[in-house]
Amino acid sequence: MGEINVHMFMTLDGVVDEPKWSMDFPFLPEMEKTLGAVCDRSSAILLGRRTYEMFEPAWSTRTVEDDPGAPFFNDTTKYVVTSTLTEATWRNSRILGPYDPAAIRRLKEETDGDIFVSGSITLARALLADGLVDELHVFLYPLTRGSGPRLFAEGDAPVRLERSACEAYSNGMTYLGLRPRQ
Repeated sequence: MGEINVHMFMTLDGVVDEPKWSMDFPFLPEMEKTLGAVCDRSSAILLGRRTYEMFEPAWSTRTVEDDPGAPFFNDTTKYVVTSTLTEATWRNSRILGPYDPAAIRRLKEETDGDIFVSGSITLARALLADGLVDELHVFLYPLTRGSGPRLFAEGDAPVRLERSACEAYSNGMTYLGLRPRQ
């Protein structure tokens, strides 16, 4: 049984939408190493439908020459939480159906290795609310957006976390590893 690791790009005010705003901050080799370590221990990817639909055209045609992360995203089995998609078109993808915490627990028990979640805001919120996230990996950008979807939305139940890792980068960004506090 592996862990569920949720990865997010986030602004200081908590916005986690499509990170077009991240282009002013180069993705440094040490950031790639940190994220790569999370991916390396993952044998499955869990995505919500919208993120799956954004990732498929962005990653499915990339090669390792285009991006060192391409083999991970293309070759790793991807599970999609969706109530609308009935067919997966990206190779190594499987439709799980609507969000069901019991199905996610079964997937976690059956998976040899960790499960990587990237983006997928609605899914990440549900996983956090149901106590299914083992570690949250946040790359914090030193800017605010003012508005946009946030990982922790107004009215969500409080979540207590403790820092498991922290790195500051020369581009002004910070990485935070956070585990649920027991």
